[in-house]
Amino acid sequence: TKAAWLFSKRRVKARRAQSSTMKTTLIASLLSTAAAFAPQPASRASTAVSETKADLEVIAAKANPIIKFYDPLNLSGAEFWGTSNEATIGFLREAEIKHGRVAMFAFVGYIVHANGITFPWAMQMDGTPFPKVSNAPEAWDQISDSAKLQIFAFIGFLEYWREANSGQHYMSGGKPGYFPPFDAKIIPGGALNLYDPFGLNKNMSEETKEKRLIAEINNGRAAMLGIFGFISAGKVEGSVPALSGIIPHYDGDPMAPMSESILPHFGTLN
Repeated sequence: TKAAWLFSKRRVKARRAQSSTMKTTLIASLLSTAAAFAPQPASRASTAVSETKADLEVIAAKANPIIKFYDPLNLSGAEFWGTSNEATIGFLREAEIKHGRVAMFAFVGYIVHANGITFPWAMQMDGTPFPKVSNAPEAWDQISDSAKLQIFAFIGFLEYWREANSGQHYMSGGKPGYFPPFDAKIIPGGALNLYDPFGLNKNMSEETKEKRLIAEINNGRAAMLGIFGFISAGKVEGSVPALSGIIPHYDGDPMAPMSESILPHFGTLN
């Protein structure tokens, strides 16, 4: 009938209109997503000043009143990747604090493994125990490839979390060395924060925080020298006279962490 024909025609028009609306919404969504990942034009004027050479001189005087500011390579005057000097200093400050923290873990870990101290339980689900060695780098060589990859994956997650959830970036006025707390809404079950996991320092004064930051910088610098002293003494005997006869020789390559596990599976590269 004519009424049925009109009703059918109206339904077709409605479906076309709905389809057109959905396509428009989809295109707009894709465009907005692409815009979110599109590179933004760099502007030095928009970079907030949080770290300057003058700030470094103040920190250096507090960290070491004898040597004070020492920058033979003039890194404090550099402008990496076409950014501003302030952004470069922020990057260098973040790198020093991060490497210092890693070195402190490494220094203690080297001593622990060198003395054969391990957890009492199995290292892997199949019952494989933790390796007992006299030279710490050998412990790394003896763990499985899957364990190595898990460690790298965890490090990658920490790097992502720091970069993506810190608010203002350390190269744009943010605080170098800051690690954001974990969000229980994203991490199932929540997780203890890397800094102050039990909330013991909530009421710490700003003066105490500043003193502890200077202490952390000094301890990190000492740890970086210490861990490389261990590695050098193990690889090149006699290179660190104070450690001669203390650190056992290491046959592997400490600067190629996959040379004893994953890389050999690819065969020779020459």
